[in-house]
Amino acid sequence: MSTLTAARPFTKLRLPSARVAVAVLAVVAFLAVAGGAVAPHDPLLQDPDLALRGPSLAHPFGTDYLGRDVFSRLLAGTGTTVLAALESVGVGLALGVLPGLASLWLGRAVEWVLLRAVDAVMTLPFIVFAIAVTGVLGNGLTQAMVAIGVLFAPLFFRVTRAAGLSLTRAQYVEAAELFGASRWRILRTHVWGKVVPTVAVTAAQATGGALLAVSSLTFLGIGVQPPAPTWGGILASDLGFLAQQPWAPVIPAAFIMVAVAALNALADAIRPGGAR
Repeated sequence: MSTLTAARPFTKLRLPSARVAVAVLAVVAFLAVAGGAVAPHDPLLQDPDLALRGPSLAHPFGTDYLGRDVFSRLLAGTGTTVLAALESVGVGLALGVLPGLASLWLGRAVEWVLLRAVDAVMTLPFIVFAIAVTGVLGNGLTQAMVAIGVLFAPLFFRVTRAAGLSLTRAQYVEAAELFGASRWRILRTHVWGKVVPTVAVTAAQATGGALLAVSSLTFLGIGVQPPAPTWGGILASDLGFLAQQPWAPVIPAAFIMVAVAALNALADAIRPGGAR
């Protein structure tokens, strides 16, 4: 690894693969904000006379079993899918990063309690736990994503703790302690800036996993009720009519795969000290 790469962890953003990933994510972000507005048709409009039609100029991805335009539903469903994924990652960040840093600075007792709590949460299966939470709190996407975010918290906890562990014994940190700097000032001034790049990489990767989790839950009908469009929900409806449209599930699956691949490529590009 070169000195330049070590000093500038974002250098790989100049690579073609990283630029493609950023471009893809920019399109996804735009559709998440304005997908419903730019959709050529009403994503909820049903027309039984157009049911299960193939691709055409009017309907680039064809129509579903109720005659709704699939392309418009995919665009409109981007916002719900992406927002849910970001919500779960946000919960994971809030519950994982600060406790991860706290475990290094608040003593052995706090460290032991936090590590045992993380170990307990890590034993819970994602989808089963989300289904259980929605069963107790109601079938809403927010409830499901909070559950997924709780399960992401151990990932952020361990990554943050690992990134900050070596810093607690760094000479400049010990010097700051000798000069009377408070723990909060040391964390804010000397530790946080060096932990952020690692947390950012983990957040990008976790967002990809969250997209898969959201799609899995909505595929099962959890979180969003029809006729609201989501990528997973569209995929589920297409699978019911494979005899008529064997190609249809490929389209929403491709949306999911491309978005997740772009997030993983971005995570690789911003990874400090990653492979060149």
